[in-house]
Amino acid sequence: MNSNSSSYIKLDEEWGAHNYHPLPVVIAEAEGAWVTDVDGNRYLDFLSGYSALNFGHRHPALIAAAREQLDRLTLTSRAFHNDQFGAFCRELAELTGTEMVLTMNTGAEAVESAIKVARKWAYEVKGVAFDSAEIIVAAGNFHGRTTTIVSFSDDPAAHDNYGPFTPGFITVPYGDAAAIRAAITPNTAAVLMESIQGESGVIVPPEGFFAEVRRICDDNNVLLVADEIQSGLARTGKLFALDHDNVRADLYTLGKALGGGIIPVSAVVGRADVLGVLKPGQHGSTFGGYPVACAVGRAVVELLQTGEFQERSEELGKHLHSRLEDLIGHGIEAVRGRGLWAGVDIDPAAKTGREVSMALRDRGVLCKETHERTLRIAPPLVITREEIDSAIDSLVEALEA
Repeated sequence: MNSNSSSYIKLDEEWGAHNYHPLPVVIAEAEGAWVTDVDGNRYLDFLSGYSALNFGHRHPALIAAAREQLDRLTLTSRAFHNDQFGAFCRELAELTGTEMVLTMNTGAEAVESAIKVARKWAYEVKGVAFDSAEIIVAAGNFHGRTTTIVSFSDDPAAHDNYGPFTPGFITVPYGDAAAIRAAITPNTAAVLMESIQGESGVIVPPEGFFAEVRRICDDNNVLLVADEIQSGLARTGKLFALDHDNVRADLYTLGKALGGGIIPVSAVVGRADVLGVLKPGQHGSTFGGYPVACAVGRAVVELLQTGEFQERSEELGKHLHSRLEDLIGHGIEAVRGRGLWAGVDIDPAAKTGREVSMALRDRGVLCKETHERTLRIAPPLVITREEIDSAIDSLVEALEA
């Protein structure tokens, strides 16, 4: 199952250094946990669209929702409501146990919106002096690629040569609650962090970290904003990764899997007294909450309401992590993660992450490296135990090749 045609080699030469071009494979078809390239080669997807495809490629319920809506109504202007919007917001709020929903399109838009809300809340509710609000963020973060978001990124590929940057962000080490407490000032509006850091290599914070962050925020009248764009919606075996710590955020950002790989859908969900600082006409999006997106989003919510995907991720995740941990000392240095999500550190004495990902590609498994030596594994939640075993067997071969 080798795809080293000249066209793929050319793509690799042109795009190989691009952070979001994972492998020189041109996909033509996909279904469930499998994708097929233009030459008819099939691959097991261990990328899952960076967790955008939690429910697999072309899940029939999501395809049906999009098709039905396309036959009815596709877009209304912001001057009108549509019959899917209210239902989507209500059902998403009920699923997440929140009070208010702000719909957008992409994960970066959701994070940008949460930043705006946190600052507005700081000025109008907390009483922070105008233009002095601060938001505490974590080193190694990835929240998107807009100018404001890359302003507080320490990844040179995301940050360098895009300035001047947006001020107002204080960076502390991820997982260091004491550093957060020390960084709090009267101007602090929020703590914004990923519940698990995905781009950094599926970094799970220390046990009790977010419980302590919650206490710090409560003690200082500061908002806790959890970025669950990658980690949320059943990826880790819970609806939110933060649920593993029995902690509630004031705001959550959602995206990726919320559109099921069918359509871009994102949202900020949370407390009404926080999101409610946005009044009609103060924030919006041409496509935010448009009918097709809402119809697909409602279908995603319905899939999650049963708890089936949370259970699959938890149970199959145990098997995935067990198989991976058996490889420590055999080309792998460490394994992290929760549910069907893992960061696998390749032994630098063995191979680079890129070499392993390419060797996996040649064996019919698509998996992306990050930061040179870490594989991010995120199979669709519809994957089977047998498919996991097949992929891990291929990983063993790739490490030995």
